[in-house]
Amino acid sequence: MMTDPAFWRGRKVFITGHTGFKGAWLCLWLYRLGAEVTGYSLEPPTTPSLFALCGLDRLMVSHIADIRDACCLESALRDSRAEIVVHLAAQSLVRMSYQNPAETYATNLMGLVNLLEAVRNNNQVRAVVSVTSDKCYEDKTWIWGYRENDSLGGYDPYAASKACCELITASYRNSFFHPGNYSKHGVGIASARAGNVIGGGDWAADRLIPDCFRAIIRGQTISLRYPQAIRPWQHVLEPLGGYLLLARMLYENGPQYSEAWNFGPDAADAKPVQWVVNRFYQLWGGDAVANMVYANLPHETGCLKLDCAKAKSRLGWAPRRDIEWALQKTVEWLRAYMEQQEMRDLCFQQIEEYQSVAVGR
Repeated sequence: MMTDPAFWRGRKVFITGHTGFKGAWLCLWLYRLGAEVTGYSLEPPTTPSLFALCGLDRLMVSHIADIRDACCLESALRDSRAEIVVHLAAQSLVRMSYQNPAETYATNLMGLVNLLEAVRNNNQVRAVVSVTSDKCYEDKTWIWGYRENDSLGGYDPYAASKACCELITASYRNSFFHPGNYSKHGVGIASARAGNVIGGGDWAADRLIPDCFRAIIRGQTISLRYPQAIRPWQHVLEPLGGYLLLARMLYENGPQYSEAWNFGPDAADAKPVQWVVNRFYQLWGGDAVANMVYANLPHETGCLKLDCAKAKSRLGWAPRRDIEWALQKTVEWLRAYMEQQEMRDLCFQQIEEYQSVAVGR
């Protein structure tokens, strides 16, 4: 079972990046499962934020600090007495990585190194999930999904930083947490590569759905840089469910699962950007008015898909919901936000609805 309450109840979990979009949803889910959650992150990256709207600081231990502060991070991890770590903290925006590559590399690479060093100096941790990105793969411009054993790469600083994070994770696993020496160190470490996530509570700049929402409420046109680019769209709960399952498998049998894993949608849900925009506007109740931008465009791959056969076969994980459900739930969430409803309750409701469908539908 992906989110077995019996396993998570009372389990101490340490989440980096807990004030971000994915991190906040993960903390809400873990709280719902009865886990004792400690978070470590900078202040929420946007205003508003899912973290603040749901009052997550009242549901968990929250450390507002920089992942690049190794001493502070090690202290917070030690005090949490966590057995499971999920590392989400990152500079996660492609365009920002062009504007400030040094900060992107410092945060993403050294932040991960600091975390793994903290784990090395901790005798409580048993499982670590290091979250990277589907953009860690070398851009081959092919139309089929990337597998975990395909070559790593990275054209832009963000993508390259995530490929480097995969190498760092593998290096620490080989050097300090080798599966063959598990009886000595007792730690399972895996990396997770997810697709393009959507859902309520994301206000980041240069992300498709937040940009659409801002355009709607401001009465503006939506600017599309790559309308025909194909991406593996999925609701944010899809990869988070994969991380939870992987963390449990690592905890229970670290050597068998200490490797890289893809968590993406079924092939039918890899859609062009313009299709997603048009469907979002249809669900909202209006027609998309798009303005194509052709000048000063950063490089982006034309087609990006993930092959998740390994996770389906060996973890028993599979997408529970499709792109249509993801967009419907995002619109539902945004409308509730505009009506000033209790967003924490709605998040819990959507988590329960997501879990109600059997794996693989």
